[in-house]
Amino acid sequence: MHAYKSIRYEIEGQLARLTLNRPELLNAIDDEMHNDLLSVLLEIRGEPEIRAVLFGAEGKAFSAGGDLNEVASLQADIAKRTRMCETGLRIIYALLDIPVPIVVALHGDAMGLGASIVLGCDIIVASRTARIADPHVKVGLVAGDGGCLFWPASVGMHRAKRYLLTGDLMPAEEAWKFGLVTDLVDSPEECLPAARKIAERITGLPPIAVRGTKRSLNALLKSRAREAFDLSMAYELQSGGSEDVLEAVKAFKEKRKPVYRNR
Repeated sequence: MHAYKSIRYEIEGQLARLTLNRPELLNAIDDEMHNDLLSVLLEIRGEPEIRAVLFGAEGKAFSAGGDLNEVASLQADIAKRTRMCETGLRIIYALLDIPVPIVVALHGDAMGLGASIVLGCDIIVASRTARIADPHVKVGLVAGDGGCLFWPASVGMHRAKRYLLTGDLMPAEEAWKFGLVTDLVDSPEECLPAARKIAERITGLPPIAVRGTKRSLNALLKSRAREAFDLSMAYELQSGGSEDVLEAVKAFKEKRKPVYRNR
């Protein structure tokens, strides 16, 4: 089993456990975590004895999404930006190709790519105090790394547009009512035990039936991905070179209203 720097990966019998482990940075997804996520997802696919995955995170947040400093540094580096977008594509497709159910413990906020990773899983147990959002547009980026795929599939096109075009936060209770999360618990402390209970139930079910059902359901998402996901990532790659990205990050750090000039 490979050791990862930003993720803990453990196997407990027929249950695999993934834990994002950059709590001091709110599990922001930098280049290293991008690569770790892709590698661990591919590794899970090669474990025939695993029957379910339990996915959680250390610290206050599930994931703050992309690292803003890295987003800004990519603006002038087309080669690195291209590599990051290609890795993002591969992460989402690898997530969809995991043959066993993934149960997420959403104990805290999930933003941007963090939200896409959560929504790309199968069962989402959320604390009422958690929030979910895809604020790509707020930092000058197209919602390319899964947002345009997973949000419409979960909440319908118009509601997806409402949140992706504004980047607004959605509280977990609202997300549960709209179908963005599947299960709700009262506190962050209850989240992981509740998610574990579901994951362990799945490990006791007939594996051929479970895998076949998941693959059939994800075939629908993969079909949608071929229609729009690659396109949205191409648009994100393009938008990442805009001067608006630098202005958005700078304004955020300076706590002022940004002034956008690109068209």
